[in-house]
Amino acid sequence: MKPFTYQRADDAHRAVVAASKPGAQYISGGTNLLDLMKLEIEQPTHLVDIRHLPFKRIEAMPDGTLRVGAQVSNSDLAADANVRTRYSVVTQALVAGASGQLRNMASVGGNLVQRTRCPYFYDTAAGCNKRTPGTGCSAIGGFNRIHAVLGASDACIATHPSDMAVALAALDAQIELLGPDRGTRRVGINEFYRLPGDTPHIENVLRPGEMITAVVLPAPPPGRQVYRKVRDRASYAFALVSIAAIVATDRGTITGARVAFGGVAHRPWRSAEAEEALVGKPATMATFRAAADAAMANAVGRGQNDFKIVLAKRTLCRTLAHAAQVG
Repeated sequence: MKPFTYQRADDAHRAVVAASKPGAQYISGGTNLLDLMKLEIEQPTHLVDIRHLPFKRIEAMPDGTLRVGAQVSNSDLAADANVRTRYSVVTQALVAGASGQLRNMASVGGNLVQRTRCPYFYDTAAGCNKRTPGTGCSAIGGFNRIHAVLGASDACIATHPSDMAVALAALDAQIELLGPDRGTRRVGINEFYRLPGDTPHIENVLRPGEMITAVVLPAPPPGRQVYRKVRDRASYAFALVSIAAIVATDRGTITGARVAFGGVAHRPWRSAEAEEALVGKPATMATFRAAADAAMANAVGRGQNDFKIVLAKRTLCRTLAHAAQVG
C-alpha cells in the first residue's frame, strides 16, 4: 500500500474542500476502497474520512419521500421499518448483496460508487481502460463470462456491482450532492451513472470533490416489489443477473411496471422497453416473455457471456410472475 495522509472530517464543507484537491479521496466504510489500495489500483495521497459526518438519519419527509443520509449503513437501511414496508425492494436487494458484517460497515453513499469487480480491473498486469485509460480491454476476447451484454463499448464491457443501486433505479431515486462551492444539486440515479463509451474510467457525473450527502426515495409507485438475484453460489456473490421489478395489476391487467437489471451493464439498467411492453397488457407469461424479448433486443454477447441474454430473459419472466402473483 502506498503512503497516504489521513484526515477525519468534522465538517461537510471542509471535507469537500479537502477532497477536491489532487490525490484526495473520501473513505467511509472502506469495504471496497481498502482492497483497491492494497492492490495499488487506487493510490490516493490523502484520505478524507467522512464516516462521522451527520448524514446518518432516515427521515420521512412531509411530501411523502424518504430521505436517507449517505452515511446510513446498509444494515440500518435494510432494517428500517419504513423501508421494509414501503420500499421492500431496497431491503431485498441489500440483504442479497452482502454478508451482515459488510452491511454493518458499508455506507449508502459508498455502495453507489463502488468499483467494478471485473477480474482484469483487479489485475494490474492486464490491460484495462477503466483502471489505466488507453491500455485496452482484456475482457474482450478474454474471460468475459460475468461481463456486460447491454450498453457496453469496445473500450469496456465491465458491469456495475451494486445490488442496492438496481433497486434504487427502479424507484427513480434522487441523489443529493454537495460541492466545494457549498452548492447542492440533485441527480436522478438513472442519470448519475455514465455508460463506458470511450471513457470507461469516468463512471458517474460526480465533479471533483463532490460528496454524496443523501439519497431521496420518491413516494413508492403502486404495485408489488420484488428483487431477484441469480449468482453462481447461494452465499454472497455478485450477480450474474439481477432484477428489481415493481408491478401493479387490476383485474388481470398490468397498470404499472418498473423494471431494472443488474449484472448486465456498466450501470444499473432501467428498461423502458420492458416497461412499455408490460403496461396495459394482460398479466400472463406471454406478456412477460414479450417484455423480456424487448428488454434484451439490443443485447450483445462476447462469447462466454452469451448465456446471460437467455438468463436475463428467463429471470425477468420469473420475477414479473412473482410480482404480479401469476402462477
